[in-house]
Amino acid sequence: MLAALALLLVAAPGAQARDPGRWLFTGASSIPTVYWQGLTSDPPGKRVFFVGVFEGLWRTTPGLSQTAGAAAAIPVTVTAAEGYNHIGDPTWNRDRVLLPMECYDPATGVNSCGTGAFGIVDPATLAWRFYVKLDPAEIPKAMWAETSPDGKLIWTSSGNDLLAYRTSDVTPANAAPGAGPIRAARRLTGAVPPSGVTGAVFRGGRLLLAGERDGIYQVWAVDTRTGKRRLEVELKLCGESEGLDTVATLGGTLHWLIAPSDSGCKLTFGPSSALLHFTPRPGRSGLRVKVLRLRVPATLPGRVQAKVRVTRRGRPLTGARVSFAGASGLTGRRGTAVLWPPLELPGRFKAVARKGGRYGLSRLTEVAWPS
Repeated sequence: MLAALALLLVAAPGAQARDPGRWLFTGASSIPTVYWQGLTSDPPGKRVFFVGVFEGLWRTTPGLSQTAGAAAAIPVTVTAAEGYNHIGDPTWNRDRVLLPMECYDPATGVNSCGTGAFGIVDPATLAWRFYVKLDPAEIPKAMWAETSPDGKLIWTSSGNDLLAYRTSDVTPANAAPGAGPIRAARRLTGAVPPSGVTGAVFRGGRLLLAGERDGIYQVWAVDTRTGKRRLEVELKLCGESEGLDTVATLGGTLHWLIAPSDSGCKLTFGPSSALLHFTPRPGRSGLRVKVLRLRVPATLPGRVQAKVRVTRRGRPLTGARVSFAGASGLTGRRGTAVLWPPLELPGRFKAVARKGGRYGLSRLTEVAWPS
């Protein structure tokens, strides 16, 4: 299965001849299935927040160790009044976590109330604060949300259009049910990528949007000034595309949540959810990287040890920077480095080596906890 996964993730972009090679896939962490719909993190990158399966909210460390959770983040009074029972890909919004909400009937897949809203929770306690409804004339449900780099706008989508709401409108003064819905401040007509949107995050001033269509999984970068978009990542796999986030952890800076649900194919990851890790391509390929040894302690979580070798044209490469699942170091005169990745959850990871404008990737190496 591991060999098949490696072939799938390496060969798929070439087979489609579309992946631009801007990002390197560096691994996938196996995460709890309740981490299903999306994720976000605070600006320091110290706290990560997951949502799912429907309305749960979970907080973890960057290494994915859970520190708090609320199985039902939406108050029963809000569900009774509005019908909201589903949270999409969330966003960090000025010292608070913002939850995009909708009404969803799992039996039919129908949006049962025709409205969407932004819910606000306290990041320290996960306690509910208030919610603000969105004008249903513009948007029937809120499936994801992402705050602009300056914190002034909250982006989401309706049909083929991207919509942005003012953060200054998401306040207790506009809280439902006492206040009426707020309206979008901006609309980018037709800016939603062909693969749709299941999750989003800003990076470098561009809005990255994840989606899936006909088994092809894509991440697009959208210029929110013009609506112009550029393909960032393309993969072919089996699963359900969900949220995106950017935080430096586990060997990546871009992370894509894949839920364990798809029809007509065998799940690439499973049986739980998976968090895929990506890092920007650091130069030209040309280094050969191999994980020589992997040691997993009998009691876990614990200190995993990985010994990695780097060569260039068959010769050991000294002074190469090597990373594996969040740990990094330099190779010695034999071209090897011993790394201690701080893993809290199992997964499959690649070692990445860089030196002199060149890089190399190892094959996927599985890190499994003892049974």
